[in-house]
Amino acid sequence: MPHTYNILNHIPADVACLDDYSRYAREHLPDSFWHYINGAGADGISKQRNRQCFADIVLKPLVLSGVQLPDTTCSLFSQQPFKEHHSQPFMLAPVAYQKLCHPDGEIATAQAASAQDVAMVLSTLSSQPLKDVAAFKGAAAQWFQLYIQVEPSATFDLIKKAELAGYSALVITVDALINGLRNAEQRSGFCLPEHISAINIADYQQPTAQSLAQCLAQAPSWQTIKEIKAQTKLPIILKGILSVADALKAQQLGVAGIVVSNHGGRVLDTVASPIEQIAAIRHAVGDDFTLLLDSGIRRGSDIFKALALGANSVLIGRPLMYSLASAGPLGVAHMIRILKDELAFTMAMCGCNNLAEITQDCLQNK
Repeated sequence: MPHTYNILNHIPADVACLDDYSRYAREHLPDSFWHYINGAGADGISKQRNRQCFADIVLKPLVLSGVQLPDTTCSLFSQQPFKEHHSQPFMLAPVAYQKLCHPDGEIATAQAASAQDVAMVLSTLSSQPLKDVAAFKGAAAQWFQLYIQVEPSATFDLIKKAELAGYSALVITVDALINGLRNAEQRSGFCLPEHISAINIADYQQPTAQSLAQCLAQAPSWQTIKEIKAQTKLPIILKGILSVADALKAQQLGVAGIVVSNHGGRVLDTVASPIEQIAAIRHAVGDDFTLLLDSGIRRGSDIFKALALGANSVLIGRPLMYSLASAGPLGVAHMIRILKDELAFTMAMCGCNNLAEITQDCLQNK
């Protein structure tokens, strides 16, 4: 039996920042849904660390700078023909099963992204067909996130479908070989309702519950990435890299970029926060390699800090679900608008006319 959605058709007057949407989402979502979306791996230490590390970075304001309206446009991928121009240095992350929050799921998100001219990444575990979501693409890019399937033929079939639907990049998640130890989700008894499924992989035979040894035996490797790279003309971004060593391997393999990420703290707990790692990774890979970052971003000032430390752009995950559950596509569009305004405000207060001027000099003691 489908659950009853409790979605507002207006923006609540007391929503002033992204965290305000989490409060409404907690009220509107069934308890088990909330714990699936908001939950983290094990004790949630990495999830908390993600936020604390942003809070610990101190901005250096610059007064009387004469900045007018800052230019937030950015380019991703230095090599042609992949180069893309984006209106903002952030995009919507690939979040699974968005029908948990809204009956239109990922289509509602695509509508909001299109209205705000912001790119989005669609999850393999989308609850709407990838072709249907692509139909709502606006001027901004749509990328497809890939979970590598056990059968190579299924993986290549998914990639082909994404290419035909017009997705312009392939984001391969590499840090979630198995689900994390999501204890809060387990305690709540979460399971997908019958009317929600990973529709894009429904035609492929899915393995039943397996032992850790079986999962690891079937896990992809760097060789798998090489094979995928040989099968697609799309630029490949590897999502879930936290170390300089892995970043250099990815660069040497010839992928177009990486997402420095700890999966929002949802897989292995007590790992480093991406914002702690981004500067060292940027130093190692050089200026021309595309670096994105996710995990813990809740403010426009967080985006600014990530850019100052070396990111080209960032991904927004849980706030997407909070706003979608609260006020549907209107809420997602409003959430995006808040980030745009906060980023522009932070740039102006720090004397930055454009993204190129956001450097480590804008931060204290960095």
